[in-house]
Amino acid sequence: MKKILIFFSLLLIISCSNDAEYVAVNEALVFEQPSNFPALVYDLEANPPTEMGFELGKKLFYDGNLSRVGYISCGFCHEQNSAFTHHGHQFSHGVDDLEGTRNTPSIQNMAYMSHFMWDGAIDHLDLFPIAPITNAVEMDETITNVLDKLAADSEYQQLFSEAFVDGEVTMEYFLKALSQFMVMMVSSNSKYDKYVRNEDGITLSITEQEGLAVFESNCASCHATDLFTDNSFRNNGLAPNAKLDDTGRYLATSLEADKYKFKVPSLRNVALTAPYMHDGRFGSLEAVLDFYTDGVVASATLDPELQHNDAIGIPLTDRDKVALVAFLNTLTDEEYIDDERFAEF
Repeated sequence: MKKILIFFSLLLIISCSNDAEYVAVNEALVFEQPSNFPALVYDLEANPPTEMGFELGKKLFYDGNLSRVGYISCGFCHEQNSAFTHHGHQFSHGVDDLEGTRNTPSIQNMAYMSHFMWDGAIDHLDLFPIAPITNAVEMDETITNVLDKLAADSEYQQLFSEAFVDGEVTMEYFLKALSQFMVMMVSSNSKYDKYVRNEDGITLSITEQEGLAVFESNCASCHATDLFTDNSFRNNGLAPNAKLDDTGRYLATSLEADKYKFKVPSLRNVALTAPYMHDGRFGSLEAVLDFYTDGVVASATLDPELQHNDAIGIPLTDRDKVALVAFLNTLTDEEYIDDERFAEF
């Protein structure tokens, strides 16, 4: 792997404890760029990850005090063992056990994304945490209250002073710390990755190779590059939920052409993140593939990739589906799922 070394001047913080001098050295972190990945989107120079910035971000990620009720953290809905999704939950759950209207998306490879959330309403990683924190059915808190709570905590005062040059508990540093944590959350060591990088002698089985070929012919136009998403917004032909009528990207842009379009999710670790789609309506990968062959609904904004020769959907045989599931399982990155750097304290 190509390594990108983020140079960051060492921050020396000198304090006195029991008449002894204490020096905290904030080392720069090395961001490793996988050789099979496209270029980064996030500007590392504007917020270079450091050891203490990362650790502050991690503490914030798992701190329930970021919510109104004091126990709903980011990690409450984003669990590491399911690629930081809420596996098994159709919709996210938040304060007072209130339920949202969308399935929890995964947190992985965020530094390669330009838009966040299913409708892309947030266009910068540093702003992303504001949405769940202020959402009435997720964390239901204000940023002002969060900062007041952090500023009143002596441990956080120390952590902010060690992580950033002038060390104040501010909105900028709060958001940058969370970004430093998420930027380092790179999933790039699945069986598939090692196969395409010719590492560790990894090979794909015949069925997995068949699945890769089916995938490249039928799915890769949207689930593009080795991120397995082109980060676009598309209407994939789901019948609108009559009860929720979630119009997707339209809610962020108010453009008729964006109605019922949702962000194309990455398929990395997809075997671990059921249920599927923005509203979690499918409980298995097999059900998803059945939908693409038999369930796609025509509409004004249906993606052209699902319309060919007066037919809609994706023509897949039963053998194709078995092979595709086998291939999708090669995208599971156990190293990421078990990485202690990202684990809750």
